Amino acid sequence: MTSSSVPSSVPRLVVAAPSSGSGKTTVATGLMAAFAARGLAVSPHKVGPDYIDPGYHALATGRVGRNLDAYLCGPELVGPLFAHGARGCDIAVVEGVMGLYDGAAGEGELASTAQVAKVLRAPVVLVVDASSQSRSVAALVHGFASWDPEVRVGGVILNKVASDRHEELLRDAMDSAGVPVLGVLRRAAQVETPSRHLGLVPVAERQTAAVQAVAAMGAQVADGCDLQALLALARGAGALSCAAWDAAEVLGAASPDPRRSAGPRPRTPVGQAGAGPGRGAPVVAVAGGPAFTFSYAEHTELLTAAGADVVPFDPLHDERLPDGTSGLVIGGGFPEVYAEGLSANEPLRKAVADLALGGAPVAAECAGLLYLCRELDGQPMCGVLDATARMSERLTLGYRDAVAVGDSVLAVAGTRMRGHEFHRTVVEPGAGAAPAWGVRAPVRRVEGFVQRGVHASYLHTHWAAEPGVARRFVERCRTS
Repeated sequence: MTSSSVPSSVPRLVVAAPSSGSGKTTVATGLMAAFAARGLAVSPHKVGPDYIDPGYHALATGRVGRNLDAYLCGPELVGPLFAHGARGCDIAVVEGVMGLYDGAAGEGELASTAQVAKVLRAPVVLVVDASSQSRSVAALVHGFASWDPEVRVGGVILNKVASDRHEELLRDAMDSAGVPVLGVLRRAAQVETPSRHLGLVPVAERQTAAVQAVAAMGAQVADGCDLQALLALARGAGALSCAAWDAAEVLGAASPDPRRSAGPRPRTPVGQAGAGPGRGAPVVAVAGGPAFTFSYAEHTELLTAAGADVVPFDPLHDERLPDGTSGLVIGGGFPEVYAEGLSANEPLRKAVADLALGGAPVAAECAGLLYLCRELDGQPMCGVLDATARMSERLTLGYRDAVAVGDSVLAVAGTRMRGHEFHRTVVEPGAGAAPAWGVRAPVRRVEGFVQRGVHASYLHTHWAAEPGVARRFVERCRTS
């Protein structure tokens, strides 16, 4: 991390709620869009491991949406990662996760919105679904505001309010709660965003409609909320001084070429070579497009800082890997929704199989694991792993403590990492591969696959917690 720090003058708000489904995403995204529309540089953040909401945040602000997860990365990295994202911004808006005080199961406040708000010394705006209550809203807000004296609930936004009379009753009740009402959003004006089995449909799958939805959220929030009061509340955040996270510095590497930003270079048309960041830089192809939308920005920044030339590609449409590919990263997403299209791109499936079977480093998480199997719901996939995958009725969800069972392209045996599992699929393994992780909870088990240069697992991990993963992967790309 660098010696630079976030100035105490950077305003910031945490948008929280008593429970999931209260309207946090609508309000947080709408606030981001409304502030951005007024010419402010807005830094968007999301508490927890979720990949989808940050995509909507990015549309609202024009900046990369970043996650703040105290379980995956540790509480000590919440401030530095926030500082990294908030550089040069006029305001930061942090969308919470679940209910304000809900965190990792059995771990107290760990990974809760409340913990992140305390680490950031940020005031909380509580979004309350008022659709089925009137005077009781004051008791609810009073309870949340007084539960933890270190959490400052600085205002309330009342959501799904039915009428002028309903609003009057709610405001009268809130007069005695000691927490100001900073906005009222009407039930009839709710902006609908489509969902499916793992939450909202990602931005990459509905780009035009998502842009329209975000604009509507911004207009709704601007119309129903007191933006000046919210900005004043944000400006009252406590002084925060911490070293900003920096990919090159945490790797102990020289900074990347200042002429290019850390991150993937623009996509090179298939069949054409790109210049890369420097002589001998290994090309790391990173899967993207509608089927593979789950990734943390810090992963790409770490790969770039470790010396890789990061090139995105779309497994649905590109029939070849980027020229010179020496390593492959396939993150999470929804391959089950796109199984037919992924299967139909036989040339790319063969290219991935040839690369992996030749010993090149391949890191695959969740959706990437499914793509490497022999088949997914009966559709042929890459066949790198002797395993089949299928959709399941059962949701597998939760944080995991894991330890590397053996050496791989990502870690040496015994490396401990924390991950998150979130899927409705089942993988039935064949033979010939060692497990990737030993997982402690909810039951002790082994998980994932390691064979040749492939590391494939259901676990989503955040490499900022263990940056040596990126260095090891790039070094293997150089020598494989």
